[in-house]
Amino acid sequence: MKKNLFYISFLLVALSTYSLVSGDASPDAVRDMDGDILRAGVHYYILPGLRGMGGGVTLGSTRNESCPLDVVQETFETDNGNLPLTFTMVDPKKGVIRESTDLNIEFNGVTICIQSLVWKLDNYDGEYVVSTRGVKGNPGIETLDSWFKIEKYSNNYKFVFVFCPTVCDFCKPICGDIGISIKNGVRRLVLSDEPFMVMFLKV
Repeated sequence: MKKNLFYISFLLVALSTYSLVSGDASPDAVRDMDGDILRAGVHYYILPGLRGMGGGVTLGSTRNESCPLDVVQETFETDNGNLPLTFTMVDPKKGVIRESTDLNIEFNGVTICIQSLVWKLDNYDGEYVVSTRGVKGNPGIETLDSWFKIEKYSNNYKFVFVFCPTVCDFCKPICGDIGISIKNGVRRLVLSDEPFMVMFLKV
């Protein structure tokens, strides 16, 4: 009887320890082209993960008006983009950007458009396009379209943006990869079946 009680106690302690260890495990940190950890508030360019696939991510006016500005890819590989970006985790106190974790993405700079430069998903011209005018922080149903994730894609630290936020437990977000759609020579970032493989260059 004592042996059975000892065995049960040992098993409960082992299970508790396993739960604590597994619960404390954090997703892997996202890394830039130099192998350094991506950090919140630091400026980066987003570049394609494969050579010969265009330039960096930038702002573009793709509609019949000067504003709003959408997120597009530069045509030429030598162009990194006109504005760097920063990343902010759902918990703004967190300094390390981690895989598969909700975050805001924001261009840093000044434009003629009086609007937020935080990314959001927008239904336009028959597609879900990545645009700006998003909301930074305040996770919940009202800001669901402003949250993205960075996930590992292939085995060599190249990443894909995934719009499938978990900041709202009872919401039903649109989940999918962010890819490239080319219309009239403009390479727009859109919800796509084919992901846009990217890497990050610290400014």
